[in-house]
Amino acid sequence: MSNYKPPLSTTILRVGLVGTGYAAKLRAEALRQDPRTDLIAIAGNPERIAALAQEYTIEAMNSWQQLVARDDLDIVVISTINQDHGKIARAALEGGKHVIVEYPLSVDVQEAEELIALAKTVNKLLHVEHIELLGGWHQTLKQHLDQIGDLFYVRYSTLNPQHPSPRRWTYHHEKFGFPLIGALSRLHRLIDLFGEVFTVNCHQRYWETESDYYQTCFCSAQLCFDSGLLAQVIYGKGETLWQSERKLEVHGEQGGIILDGDTGMLVLAEETKLIEIGTRRGLFAKDTTMVLDYLFDDIPLYITPEKSLYTLKVADAARRAATTGLTIFLKE
Repeated sequence: MSNYKPPLSTTILRVGLVGTGYAAKLRAEALRQDPRTDLIAIAGNPERIAALAQEYTIEAMNSWQQLVARDDLDIVVISTINQDHGKIARAALEGGKHVIVEYPLSVDVQEAEELIALAKTVNKLLHVEHIELLGGWHQTLKQHLDQIGDLFYVRYSTLNPQHPSPRRWTYHHEKFGFPLIGALSRLHRLIDLFGEVFTVNCHQRYWETESDYYQTCFCSAQLCFDSGLLAQVIYGKGETLWQSERKLEVHGEQGGIILDGDTGMLVLAEETKLIEIGTRRGLFAKDTTMVLDYLFDDIPLYITPEKSLYTLKVADAARRAATTGLTIFLKE
């Protein structure tokens, strides 16, 4: 169920952007190319903001608070550190603005629930981006899953060695959040394909030389879905890892699907064949266009904030399992 119902009362949306990183720049480019939007102001990293404001011919703001408080904006796009997503979204919604936010909506489940309720109360769109659902991997899986019979096991691993690891917010405990909350797409991809989760186990380890930043994190979660499907999700990054991996295996009683980087393989009893995987390029632009299509033309979106919230609850269960060493039951 959507938290906002079109149509808009305007022909052009005036946009404020919070963020100066990779995702923010892709958002800015997508917004500038769409005639239905006017990118007006940006807030973010003081060291980058002046150059970006000049590049996009927009106004640089000293803080996200100043940007959100402007009365000449219709929508705020949040592409900044995970820790700030929730409070920026709340301020924007309370200020009568639509919100696009990169996942996660919040690093806190209760805050995310409150934001979804708030968006409905003020009748504004709250869209949580999940571009993993739009990419080649996901579409390839959806196309071929019915060929491998009843599913029983999934292994999804993303490992990113960094030597040395960067001292960036993505390696900061509070700013990034628990690994599977900060990297929520790793769980959301599977939940979108395989449904609701019954139990969660998780083990997590950090290597660090200071209290706020870590040099490496390694997280391994085990999900048991309502269907009985077992899934292992492995996420790691940093100096203590030595081999990069982006691999997803789905095993069924009649065959398997293996996605390894840009290579896809369908394994059946009678044959093994390569399968084409679509591109990962242009997904932020596609997401942006779909949001605008919804706002202006009431074309349904591919994701609801409630679905993202459910995955956030699963990720938080993984956090609690890693903390306590216990199996977390999501259902009685």
